[in-house]
Amino acid sequence: MSLNEIVLAAAESETWAGVNPYVVGVVVLALFLGMMAILVAFGAGREHS
Repeated sequence: MSLNEIVLAAAESETWAGVNPYVVGVVVLALFLGMMAILVAFGAGREHS
């Protein structure tokens, strides 16, 4: 099977079994907010230089 046939078969397929982009966005946002909260909590008791 050539690459062209694979690309055409993929383009003609009607079903999409990927992950919803909004779910990925929410998970990444929650991860970044959690890491930021940990960073703020870690630096809360330290002196400013």
